[in-house]
Amino acid sequence: MAGGGSAIRGSRVGAGPMGEAERGDTAPRLYISYFCARGHETRPAFAADATVPETWDCPRCGLSGNRDSLNPPPPTKIEPYKTHLAYVKERRSDAEAADILSEALQTLRDRRARGDVIY
Repeated sequence: MAGGGSAIRGSRVGAGPMGEAERGDTAPRLYISYFCARGHETRPAFAADATVPETWDCPRCGLSGNRDSLNPPPPTKIEPYKTHLAYVKERRSDAEAADILSEALQTLRDRRARGDVIY
C-alpha cells in the first residue's frame, strides 16, 4: 500500500450509519408557528401527539410569543433595579425615618453612658 493509507477508505472514525434506513423512521412531527411582539416567527417541532403550549419564548429577542400573528403578547415590563434604600423609602416616610434614627441614636448614647463597648 503506497503512502500509508487507511484500510477503509472514504469513512472516518465515529461515522454513523449512512441514511434513514439504518436509523429507522423518525416520529411524526408537527411544526407550530409562534409570533413575538417584534414580528419574529419561531417554528419549533413537536411530536404529533404532544400537547402544544400556548406560548413560546422567541430565541432571537427573548419575548414571549403566541400563535396569533396579528395579536402577539405585549412585551413584559421590566422593573428597574432598586437598592435597599429605595425599598425602605417606599415603606417609611421621612418623619418615620427621623423618629427611628433619633431612637437608635438615643439607645447608643444610653449604652455609652453605661460604659458598654460598642463596635
